Order: sequence, then structure tokens, then C-alpha cells
Amino acid sequence: MVEINGLSCGYEKQKVLNKVDLQIMRGDFVGLLGPSGSGKTTLLRAMLGAVDVYEGEVLVEGARAAEKRPRIGYVPQLETIDWNFPVTVREVVMMGRTMENRLFPWFRKEEKELADRMMKQLGILHLAGRHIRQLSGGQQQRAFLARALVSSPSLLLLDEPTSGVDVKTRDDVMHLLHDLNHEGVTIVITTHEINAVAVHLPRLAVLHSYNGAGRVLAEGTPYDVITSEVLYQTYGAEMPVIHYEGMPIVAESPHRYGRNGGAEEDHSVSGHSHSHA
Repeated sequence: MVEINGLSCGYEKQKVLNKVDLQIMRGDFVGLLGPSGSGKTTLLRAMLGAVDVYEGEVLVEGARAAEKRPRIGYVPQLETIDWNFPVTVREVVMMGRTMENRLFPWFRKEEKELADRMMKQLGILHLAGRHIRQLSGGQQQRAFLARALVSSPSLLLLDEPTSGVDVKTRDDVMHLLHDLNHEGVTIVITTHEINAVAVHLPRLAVLHSYNGAGRVLAEGTPYDVITSEVLYQTYGAEMPVIHYEGMPIVAESPHRYGRNGGAEEDHSVSGHSHSHA
């Protein structure tokens, strides 16, 4: 589905990613894990053909990403959206049809019915006439997911889809994405949540910053790549990893505060670090 070979890219001659190689097969569900500044969002944007390529190439379904517009659904980070733009939920969802329909905003009856079906599937049809700003974070996330899905994409890219939402919404979003993946949609998401999201994905690519640009440090199953060694290289901190029911979990090292107010580190594993999606 996606083939990235020796990719160095960025914006306005500023290199953000350096010599990245990554292959995403049809039907994969891949998480891009790494700290802020490691280039996760830029890697998604490279698949959309929305970055400056300095070396290498990005092929989506065999064609250069910048030259051909394959069916790709994209859900941006909610923090990047201007919520003051006067638009309803239905109008947001219908924007996903603009690639198919050059007569926007005049849509065919069947396109409107498709949008309604998508909103119903995501549980937001009753909100269709509401201003997008009036929705909760989870509802906004569903509205933009509906916008991405209404174009019937074969590849779905989501930038931090669980950021800033509560635990139940996060779990709902992840279950929804797993269902879509089982229906044949190839999915790539970025995340910084290791225990809550990354360990539950079939495949991960771990990015870190090296000499000022991001690169892929490790890729494979969570069991393969969530190790103390990889996490130390990625985050520059000791992060002990335990295994719980065959799943890697990053153990927290909480601080105890002594009588003098100074922090004393407690290296015992805290029970509440076992979070499950």
C-alpha cells in the first residue's frame, strides 16, 4: 500500500525526516510512536504528498504520493483545527466528498445519504445540524473520522486520534479503528501513548530524532520494539518494561516526597500503570 524509500523531507528547506525506509502492506494497522519533534506528523503528510521531498520517494499504491491522489482519508489533530469556522457537523462530513465532486457544495442525493449512513454508524447523526464547535472532543473526533471515511478510502491516516479525549472515548475510537481495519481499510496512526494505545496495535514503527531530524529507529510488533533499550534511545530516559499477559507494559517509577520536600524515587512498579484499551 505504501512504500517509503530513503525519504528525506521537510518544509522550506528545513529537513524534518532523514533517510526513512518503511513499507506498509495492504490491510496493515500501523502505529507511529515517538516523542514530539520526531517527525510522526510529517511522515503522515509525506504519504499525502504534502511535504517537500529532498531525497528518496513515497509511493502509495505504486504511484508517487505527490503526483496522484489515491483514496486516502486523513484525520488531523483536533488541536490544529480552527473551531471558529462556521460549519455544521454535516458540512464537515460532506467536505470528504469534495475530491469526488467538483461541484461542491452541490452534492447528489446519494452522497448525502452516504454521509448520513456514516454519521449514523459513528453515532453522531443526531448532531448533524450542530455547529462543530458545540461538540465534545470525542464527538468532534467522530465527525472528522466520518469526513475521512465518506470518501471510501483504502488508506486511513490519523494524527493523534486519542489525544485530548477521555478514557472511554479513546477506547471507543480504538475499537472503531480495529473494526474498520478488519473490514479491509489500511490504517496508520500517530501516537505518544505507549500503554494505552501503542501496545495494542499489531505493528509499530518507532521514530526518534537524530542529528536534528527524525528517523525510524525500530519497527515490528509491540513485543519486538517496546523494550527498555529502544525506549531509552527514543526518549533518553530509563523506562523499565514488564510483560503482563504476554503484552509489554512500560512500568512507571513514581516519586515519593520525603520530609524535606525532596523527591525520592521509588523503583517499584505501580499497579495503575497497567492500562488497557
